[in-house]
Amino acid sequence: MPTPFLPANVTVSTHPCIKAKLSQLRSSSTSPKETKALVHELALLLGTEALARVLNVTIDGQDVSPLGVSFPIHKATPQRIVIVPILRSGLGMVDAFQTLLPEPVPVHHLGLFREKTTLQPVEYYNNLPTRVTPNDEADLAPCDLAIVVDPVIATGGTAEAAIQTLKEWGVAKILVVSILGSTEGVARAASESGGDGIEMIVGAIDAELGGQGGGMIVPGVGDIGDRLFLTIGK
Repeated sequence: MPTPFLPANVTVSTHPCIKAKLSQLRSSSTSPKETKALVHELALLLGTEALARVLNVTIDGQDVSPLGVSFPIHKATPQRIVIVPILRSGLGMVDAFQTLLPEPVPVHHLGLFREKTTLQPVEYYNNLPTRVTPNDEADLAPCDLAIVVDPVIATGGTAEAAIQTLKEWGVAKILVVSILGSTEGVARAASESGGDGIEMIVGAIDAELGGQGGGMIVPGVGDIGDRLFLTIGK
């Protein structure tokens, strides 16, 4: 449902299971193994909600059931979809979306980190396929839908930079899915390019930014990348 103080293209889930599992993820006593499982489970729940908002169904022929009865074949559209995890922590959400989508789709990685003093995003890796400059309007965009996955949106700079990169690549429709976001960060990312072609769904919103350097969500879930990949204190 739309939330006050956030742009209209942002949906915050009200699913009871998401709320309960997010409380488990927040806990400092949750082990690394449990953290990984919870991120995957939350991504499944959020992914189901998010994909229902951006996908449609078409009928593509007929098939026959084991009882010998014909039935219409339903397919989800659009079919030209890519998943774009933000390294590192976005990797924890990829399997969930690959499980949910009915057909295999490409996964393109974007590596972005926040510079510690300025909190501005720095791109260190980009494996989006190189595009030839379109000769005319008939040339296809690289995909019909890009799904950006990142468990936490704090200041919003990383998500904003990812959206900018995908827009420059030629993507017209972008779905951003995050487990937890700050009011400021989510609003910043959702407003990139005036919000045109951007849809966001988050599991919950924490209003406050704080912690070391002022760039962490409070109470938040800590540095989810460090928790997933056992690099706390690095």
